[in-house]
Amino acid sequence: MNKTTAQKTAGTQQRILDTGYRIMAAKGFSAVGLNEILTAASVPKGSFYNYFSSKEAFGEALLNYYFDDYLTEMGALFARQDLTAAQRLMAYFEQWRDNQSFEDCQGKCLAVKLGAEVADLSEAMRTSLRRGTGAITRHIAGVINQGLHDGSLQVDVNADETAQSLYQLWLGASVMVKITRTTQPFDAAMAATRQWLNLPAQ
Repeated sequence: MNKTTAQKTAGTQQRILDTGYRIMAAKGFSAVGLNEILTAASVPKGSFYNYFSSKEAFGEALLNYYFDDYLTEMGALFARQDLTAAQRLMAYFEQWRDNQSFEDCQGKCLAVKLGAEVADLSEAMRTSLRRGTGAITRHIAGVINQGLHDGSLQVDVNADETAQSLYQLWLGASVMVKITRTTQPFDAAMAATRQWLNLPAQ
């Protein structure tokens, strides 16, 4: 495969992933057929298997793509030196709330949208979810440890356990936001987060 062909293949594959992300973030995995994605991506229907071996393989690639992008953005925020660790962590949860509060509280987080659905459908996709969410909690634990070091945070249990509890809290709040179609669960999660981190209430 020459360079031009490889670039074209990579570009088409990326277009399928971008389109699939947009559609599945709104509708879920099982409800979306490959034809819908390929039509929206302007990709010939018969060429899907040139890029992915199955819908499951596409779902796995989509989750890996999503988490790679998510962790890059998360790392950039947590690397900011103009904010204390506590400010970086709270900015992360504020961004979470903002990203999950639009489009009638449907949001755009694939871990929230697909997690419960695909964990029982595909071992490969479940593994991608486990790997991605595990990396997220490690990032959160890292910034908590930085906060303990710079004095901006205090926690009652260790950073790893606090990070897991916070991530699970916000995942649960995201599901409740979808159910209630209000952002009140995020308000409650934010208040609990500040309490767990021994930060003053707002």
